[in-house]
Amino acid sequence: MDNPFPPVPGSSAGIRLLGLTGAPGVGKSTYAAALAAEHGLAVVPMDGFHYADVELARRGLLDRKGAPDTFDAEGYAVLLRRVRRCEPAVVAPAFDRDLEQALAGAIAVPATGTVVTEGNYLLLDEPRWRAVRAEVDEVWHLHVDDDLRRERLVARHVRHGKSPAEARAWVAHVDEPNARLVETVAARADRVLDLTARA
Repeated sequence: MDNPFPPVPGSSAGIRLLGLTGAPGVGKSTYAAALAAEHGLAVVPMDGFHYADVELARRGLLDRKGAPDTFDAEGYAVLLRRVRRCEPAVVAPAFDRDLEQALAGAIAVPATGTVVTEGNYLLLDEPRWRAVRAEVDEVWHLHVDDDLRRERLVARHVRHGKSPAEARAWVAHVDEPNARLVETVAARADRVLDLTARA
């Protein structure tokens, strides 16, 4: 496992924020969980900042859930800023894949050490996402073979209730455009890790 703790110039005295990014299905959550288990870290997922389905429906975005504009990026940046300031009692939202909804107040975040945050759009060059990136000390972009990544996505959607045909259609029309967008900004990462051999 790569060491997530090298010194970063300009990082907060008590907190270091390590970001993991990459296309949908690349294994961000799995890799973050492995880092957390090995080093005793808290993980703050971007997916906790999904807008609720009722709000996505109100905005006409429910059929694009997972695209950049279906997240509360501003709220995400504010929470990361609180973490960087070493505020006590910061509690982050999680995301329940069975419910397909965010769960408020689910992850207690310590006021010292390294905290991992993971999500697709940490490097996106848009004002609301640049505000997120500004709070993260270092970002690693994760990559796996595209065929493997798409197979994982289809399997994930089937596990959570879609038919195989519905899952393949969602991957083709929603996940893959998001994946291409994420890859266009991969060069902005501090490190690129190819996890194909670990799959």
